[in-house]
Amino acid sequence: MYFSKKSIVLFDGEWRKAADAEVSLYNQTMHYGLGVFEGMRAYKTDEGPKIFKPNRHFERLINSAKKHRLNLPFSENELTELAYELLKKNNLQNAYIRPLVYAGPYMGLRTAPAAHFLMAAWEWNNYLGEDPLDIHISKYEKLNPAGAHIESKVVGNYVNSILASNDARDRGFDEALMLDMNGFIAQGPAANFFYEKDEVLYTPKKGYIMPGITRQTIIDLANETGFKIVEKDIKPEEVLDADSAFFTGTAIEVTGIKSIEGKKMHIPWEESIGYSLFLMYRRKVTKDHLTAFNLV
Repeated sequence: MYFSKKSIVLFDGEWRKAADAEVSLYNQTMHYGLGVFEGMRAYKTDEGPKIFKPNRHFERLINSAKKHRLNLPFSENELTELAYELLKKNNLQNAYIRPLVYAGPYMGLRTAPAAHFLMAAWEWNNYLGEDPLDIHISKYEKLNPAGAHIESKVVGNYVNSILASNDARDRGFDEALMLDMNGFIAQGPAANFFYEKDEVLYTPKKGYIMPGITRQTIIDLANETGFKIVEKDIKPEEVLDADSAFFTGTAIEVTGIKSIEGKKMHIPWEESIGYSLFLMYRRKVTKDHLTAFNLV
């Protein structure tokens, strides 16, 4: 359950109970999927909850809103302050924060005249759990960047992800791995993908993926630690012979992969480069008060 009778949300600049917030049944986001959002994590620390890279997330949200002609009348710093106030009002420490810019009532195929802003938060654990995953290479491809802003989190774009995830689970897998329009590995439905081979990490290059904030953090950690990492086009057959593999994302953090299309990884997750990076990531966000990444 994402909210209770006591949950407070920020709704068009005002604090309201989530149960009392009302939206038009004719809003363009509901009918046509035009809206942009972010997913953010807050972690409990000795100094109170700390949000992981809020300015990066809000910068992307503001840019996404501009690209889709949705008005968002707040700056990055203002949004960050409001996010911390949201956590305080809901007495949350380990939490997921969802800011959403959605369109007002409009049945046309141009951006609605008005836009609205909602920000909610709720308690959060790992989205896909802690255990390594069994992955299916999906028949559903990630969206063509010539037809959509794939670097933005757009509401309607995630139908594509839902179809892939549903199909994978119907087939008995935990999650999907999606290809791009050229047949190369792209990413998970809502996560970036890495694999290890012969002590080198590989990840799909930018252009046909969502360039995630957690993805970049893991790349930075790998470079700082001396692990070799290569961004390139990846053929599906390459990942079937991976030594190890993992997903990264705000919601799932760093989650190991046990098998792809039934082919098990050659190295146990706990002995992989990905697991080492996972431990470093966890230490940064839970014990070092996030200062190493300039997150507050």
